[in-house]
Amino acid sequence: MLSNNQKLIAVIGATGHQGGAVVRALQASGQFKVRALSRNPVKHRDLADEVVEADLNRPETLQPAFADAHGVFLVTSSSLAGTDEFTQGTAAVGAAKAAGVKHFVWSTLPDVEAISGGKFDVPHFTRKAKVDRVVMEAGFANHTFVIAPFFYQNLAGAMAPQKQADGSMGWALPLDPSVRCIHMGDIRELGPIVAGAFAHPDQAGQGEYLPLVGDFMGFNEIVDELNRQGHNFSFTQVPADVFATFFPGAAEIAAMLRYFEAHTYLGSDSSDRIALANKIAGRQPTKFSTWARLNVPVQNP
Repeated sequence: MLSNNQKLIAVIGATGHQGGAVVRALQASGQFKVRALSRNPVKHRDLADEVVEADLNRPETLQPAFADAHGVFLVTSSSLAGTDEFTQGTAAVGAAKAAGVKHFVWSTLPDVEAISGGKFDVPHFTRKAKVDRVVMEAGFANHTFVIAPFFYQNLAGAMAPQKQADGSMGWALPLDPSVRCIHMGDIRELGPIVAGAFAHPDQAGQGEYLPLVGDFMGFNEIVDELNRQGHNFSFTQVPADVFATFFPGAAEIAAMLRYFEAHTYLGSDSSDRIALANKIAGRQPTKFSTWARLNVPVQNP
């Protein structure tokens, strides 16, 4: 039974990895009423307390979808063709402000252009980072930035091991595998950080950056951990210019991995931010070894 003092949180991207995790964590906390926003609400009727149509590419749908909401969680996707994340983010911020939203939580990424002095071009990071200033300047009573890590899920999905020239299964990437540079995590655990930020605006609502980090590893450590668990994976370092020819979009992946190597995923020492995120979430995120044991099954020959 919903009590009248539960604050309503509108979640954009509620059918995706991040938004779905946020919906579940908000519901589990029992402190909030959740309105899931979807381009196709009929398909997702049971997703949350309310399911409302909204489309980031149709800005006129946003303000009605934010009506009466205390908070908004926004994530944009760089993987959808024709998506302009800066335009989408700016539209969502403006609509939330116009609807009287008090606490805006934006899922951002490090500004690679600024961190590297323009040396590395990783648009799907930098385009998100450019929205930070729009959020900051909008004048919400509270705003929070959360940072998604390199998903553990990538290693079983988009970046799963492939058959290599020597017949082994593994990775061929333009990255020095001995450099510890990848801030990683189970993306489903972003939810408790976001729910915690909405619950504790005094500690996490003044523009804090809260990264989800379950582990910090180099690729050798990733491969060693998996092989300890019974796999037999390999790693080959390939030149960035060669990798860039492997598939459409490979050049940006190569630039991203070279950025990691030079600056780490988060771009700087983020230990204080990580500690605050874990405190706000009220839990320590899952380590890679634990996640892998459950999610990367050993294939017996």
